[in-house]
Amino acid sequence: MYDQAERLRKLVKESQNFKNREKKAETSKSVDNDDNTRIIAVTSGKGGVGKTNFTINLGISLSNLGYRCVVFDADIGFANIDVISGIIPKYTVADVLERRKTMKEVITEGPAGVKLIAGGSGINEIMQLDIGEIEYLLKEFKSLQNECDFILIDTGAGLSKTVLSFVNAADEVIIITTPEPTSLTDAYAMIKALNIFNNEVDLKVIINRVNNAKEAEEVFSKLEKATNKFLDFNINELGYLYESKIIPESVKNQIPFMEYNPTSQVSKKINSIALKLIGEEQVEKSGMENFISNLRSVFTKGRF
Repeated sequence: MYDQAERLRKLVKESQNFKNREKKAETSKSVDNDDNTRIIAVTSGKGGVGKTNFTINLGISLSNLGYRCVVFDADIGFANIDVISGIIPKYTVADVLERRKTMKEVITEGPAGVKLIAGGSGINEIMQLDIGEIEYLLKEFKSLQNECDFILIDTGAGLSKTVLSFVNAADEVIIITTPEPTSLTDAYAMIKALNIFNNEVDLKVIINRVNNAKEAEEVFSKLEKATNKFLDFNINELGYLYESKIIPESVKNQIPFMEYNPTSQVSKKINSIALKLIGEEQVEKSGMENFISNLRSVFTKGRF
């Protein structure tokens, strides 16, 4: 009787262990297949507003918080992530398009564990691809799905077809502007274009180079009133960054300011923005699959 009871307990235990292993495997499989990558396009209505500097330093902040982050430099002709980060990528997207390298192979290790993908001339070539080449590129993009939590796309400035392609493919867009009237006007033009082509986009605004919180509040309020009145479109304030001598110093030394002076006010503001970003509810975000679908639509159907 003792032996039978002991065997029974052993069988029950083995059965439970098997079920636990099976459940664990299923959970692991589910996690592996989850599409939780957030693709965020960072753009601006005009150049020279600090877009690339913001993008690379946001990536560093997210990485410091434990998130796997890829920064994709999609700024044709003015790709300068290498200048700001002090790292010169060996390969670019052009190597992927010519099938010399995979997307994973062109990734360069950046500061604080951030991964960098250089666009270079390859970005311009993307708009000239045929259907087969487009599908190949999209497959390569999809290979990043389980490699990162965030993909930050540093687009060019303005309303070019290439910029709008990446901006409209993303679920989330961050527009960088400054208090200057010309910068605000160009930011409004970008918002107007987004409202036409993708009015369901989650659009966030960063006010850069402000002197104080009051100035940031006034600038955002002005932009928000214009978009609400004339476009019937909502924008969200993600944060602001101070005018700081730390930034040009860090650029001169080719060290992102998050690493050049991590305790500076501007670095603290980037950390606040990163925390706000990861604290947002992402129920409606559809991740890499939606990004790929949107890019396919842009490239093959010519939405612009």
